[in-house]
Amino acid sequence: MEKYPFEIKPESWLVTAGRSSEAGAPLNVPLIPASNFIIGKGREYARGDGTPTWEALEEVVGGLESGKAVAFASGMAAIAAVFDQLEAGAIVVLPEDCYQGVAGLAAAGAEKRRWSVQRLAMDDTAGWIRSCGVADLIWLESPSNPLLTVLDLEAVCTAPRKPTAIVVVDNTFATPLNQQPLELGATVSLQSATKFIGGHSDLLAGVVTTKDETFWHALRKSRELTGATPGTLEAFLAVRGARTLALRLQRAQQTAMKLSEQLEMHPLVTRVRYPGLPSHPTHGTAKRVLKGFGTMISFDLLGGAEFADGVCQSVRLIRHATSLGAVESTIERRAAVPGQGHLPPSLLRLSVGIEDLEDLWVDLDSAIRSAAP
Repeated sequence: MEKYPFEIKPESWLVTAGRSSEAGAPLNVPLIPASNFIIGKGREYARGDGTPTWEALEEVVGGLESGKAVAFASGMAAIAAVFDQLEAGAIVVLPEDCYQGVAGLAAAGAEKRRWSVQRLAMDDTAGWIRSCGVADLIWLESPSNPLLTVLDLEAVCTAPRKPTAIVVVDNTFATPLNQQPLELGATVSLQSATKFIGGHSDLLAGVVTTKDETFWHALRKSRELTGATPGTLEAFLAVRGARTLALRLQRAQQTAMKLSEQLEMHPLVTRVRYPGLPSHPTHGTAKRVLKGFGTMISFDLLGGAEFADGVCQSVRLIRHATSLGAVESTIERRAAVPGQGHLPPSLLRLSVGIEDLEDLWVDLDSAIRSAAP
């Protein structure tokens, strides 16, 4: 983080980072739609040298994650840039329960024999520790998507590993306010800025943060060569959205805790997965490693996929939509995809927004009851 006369908290950093301190400069980060610059001061072409608007986003997220950041066109572009650092024949270890885009990218590379892929249960801490000794890329996602399993990240990130091994933590669900992977020993912390950082369902962006200067330069080069650059408007919106991340997260987490408790008592709900609930399998780990339990809830219904689809079609305040981490609450049925392992057919994933708690509960309860077989 930038040096101040006193140490500032992350909540203050979110508001102040990326701004110019020069007299007469705009108070807010300007939107600079430039592809090239007048030669002479180090910045010539945006694809390789970046723009002030991109750099503002990188400063906000990088400082929040205690490292140096590189912004990309999307979360998947950021993920692909990390995979791009692997040598031919690398060993990749992924969670059984992980984002389907990661699983799909890994499977596509394995089919072309670029690397081999192994899968581990997210809560198999001993297995992850063993994998660190042989894997070239250890991909961690905690809490996981969509089962919200929380891993003992510190135990895995500090385990002995190959000198060239890359340990990645997808920190999208937790956000840097609830979890600091680089401080725990990870090589990379990755954010889909489309989600909580932007927070308004109006942009695509990804950010990779690392403390490794060589790896940071490699990511910048990958972005330059592939052209996976963030849009100027998207970077501007992501910075503006990040300013309120602490407030949005605090409100939504409080609501998510209450909703998960109410869902757990619902007669038509068979299981609720929320790290803040004592009934969650990794609740003890979550209490120890997370500063907050997040805004995501997964729950199973007393019925099948048709019942779950009916709930999604019956909500009115909550929106039936994919993605997550925005001001509005969204819900969708999470069906199993090839390579992701088994998911219950009636699994619903709810991203809790900042609406009124009572209104959300009335909408959700009404939708469940009206859609019941």
